[in-house]
Amino acid sequence: MQRSMARSFIVALDGPAASGKGTLAELIAREYGFAYLDTGSLYRGVAWLLLEAGLDPGDERTTAHVARRFSLDQIAGADIRTREVGAAASKVAAMSSVRKALLDFQRNFALHPPAGKPGAVLDGRDIGSVVCPDADVKFFVVADSRTRARRRWLELKDEKPGLTEAEVFADLAERDARDSARTDAPMVQAEDAELLDTTDLTIEAAFAVARRVIDGVFQRCEG
Repeated sequence: MQRSMARSFIVALDGPAASGKGTLAELIAREYGFAYLDTGSLYRGVAWLLLEAGLDPGDERTTAHVARRFSLDQIAGADIRTREVGAAASKVAAMSSVRKALLDFQRNFALHPPAGKPGAVLDGRDIGSVVCPDADVKFFVVADSRTRARRRWLELKDEKPGLTEAEVFADLAERDARDSARTDAPMVQAEDAELLDTTDLTIEAAFAVARRVIDGVFQRCEG
């Protein structure tokens, strides 16, 4: 794999919700001193702004208007990790006009990481396939549906005592179907992405696998 030394080193991670890609992306960014962007936070942020304003996340014209004016400062301190926001974000992310509005933001972050950092790590659904098709390293992170549902339920159960694991499973199944079936930038594994199944892996073990892949690319670049 070759890359231009004039740009940053880019690591792309894609995959379904609760597969572990976000935690893995943060660990990679910390290990290599790269900038990190959870691209899902952009769509969640737009969804949160809509819900806070009492607007319909299903109205593409209104949603695109909000997306074109979106900045991370607008959601500083906001709770964008609720089930309601997540469900709305999945609808928002399926809109081509919204994806177009946020695409430049993501690419600029990847190519010109903040604070002069030498690289960027982005995780989402279409980073390796659409946002950064020339990324130096790509991972497609997966885990079986039951494992992902349990992980997400454990994250949310203290905050929402009445929430059941079955409800979380149903939510994830709906989001997976929507993300995979959308016509614009569906969630797919890029041809050159490394498949990383975390079903039976601890986050430490998954990180060790990712680090070996990244270090191997570094060595080839230096050679």
